[in-house]
Amino acid sequence: MTRAAAEDPRAARTRARLREALLAECAERPLEEVGVAALVRRAGVGRATFYVHYDGLEALAVDACADVVRDAVEALHAWRGRPDPVHAPPALGEFFTSLTPHSALYRALLTPGGGGPLGRVLHRDLRAYSLRERELAGAADAPLVASAVAATFAGVLADWLHGLLDPSATEIADQVWQLLVALHASR
Repeated sequence: MTRAAAEDPRAARTRARLREALLAECAERPLEEVGVAALVRRAGVGRATFYVHYDGLEALAVDACADVVRDAVEALHAWRGRPDPVHAPPALGEFFTSLTPHSALYRALLTPGGGGPLGRVLHRDLRAYSLRERELAGAADAPLVASAVAATFAGVLADWLHGLLDPSATEIADQVWQLLVALHASR
């Protein structure tokens, strides 16, 4: 996608309709059962239009879930001053709770351990944000800790979504928060 296309309001509206249609389709069936024909029919666009904007359904699904990545990064950094080492900022608990409506789609894109297409985006964005913050603070081993923070969060999130971890949304928020605070304090 070119920069000009990204700024075109018509293209933005078309991508928004495709994202909305995908989320609606995935509310009715798993991603692997969603077809391009049904998706474009629901979005009210042509098949060729779909392929102008996306290489395939997985690319659209990752784009549709990109808000989750942004929300995760914002929730992890929704505090100022000295962090409470035990309780997560409320935004982090709210983030975990907000995943429920589309959890099946997130599981399809985020494999256990934090891999998959959504996991790669989450890791990349969270690592970049953490690295920037740590470098601004002059923290030692900024790249190492930024990688550890991104991998820890992506892995815990994925494992929780896949049912490998049992805590409630609030409990997992506090638990992952404690891990991340310990990582930041360790260096």
